[in-house]
Amino acid sequence: MRWLKPSTRAGSWLRTLRTLGGLAVASAALCGALSPAAHAEVAAADPIDAAMRACLARSDMSTTTGQVQCMDNARIGWKAALDSAWQQLQPKLPPARRTLWAKSQTSWLASREAEKQLLAAVFATTRGSMYVLAEADMQLQPVRDRALVLRSAVANAGSPPPRRPRACRADAQCEHAMFDLNRYYRRLQSKMPAHSRATLVRAQRAWSEYLAATTPVVDERGRIDIIGARVATLKRLSETAGND
Repeated sequence: MRWLKPSTRAGSWLRTLRTLGGLAVASAALCGALSPAAHAEVAAADPIDAAMRACLARSDMSTTTGQVQCMDNARIGWKAALDSAWQQLQPKLPPARRTLWAKSQTSWLASREAEKQLLAAVFATTRGSMYVLAEADMQLQPVRDRALVLRSAVANAGSPPPRRPRACRADAQCEHAMFDLNRYYRRLQSKMPAHSRATLVRAQRAWSEYLAATTPVVDERGRIDIIGARVATLKRLSETAGND
């Protein structure tokens, strides 16, 4: 049996739900089956993730409400980790670099607010407890991702700044990712109710501003990570809109 992380990306939600349903059994089996290296990897997992896995495995949290509460608790924990990392990062940066990171953080916060409205609009077109869980997961993952980015920035604050990425048109990987992004954006737009399409436009514009503000503080791999996460989000939403 393979240990699955709680993070889910486009198309894997159903498989993850099945895994979560058997998580307590899997955990017990793994205790005797993992190699020392695997034990070390599990032990090194972030306490927030470990606490969420434990919460999801509890029999008294097996309802939809309970599972959402587990993910909400993890989101709150990652938000606290994000805020802590942000406070640690500020004094470690020279003024010019601090200004760039401040723009990135402000645009990320604005993007998150717009994204909440988009998620509400998409999941309003669905029915079923599975989609309640999926929405909770999609609220959690971007906060976790941003917290990890800021933690990495804190750890590397004393190193030379990363080389600024080339223009996307000069980076084949970036161009390909943006092609996929636009494809899933159009697919989602076609499936959204007419009255909700403006919500999608606002959310995508806010995300684009976040990407533009963050590109100066990351390398090309970091930019691809941001775009890739957006591709996964739009793909997942395009596969979700209108389902019942």
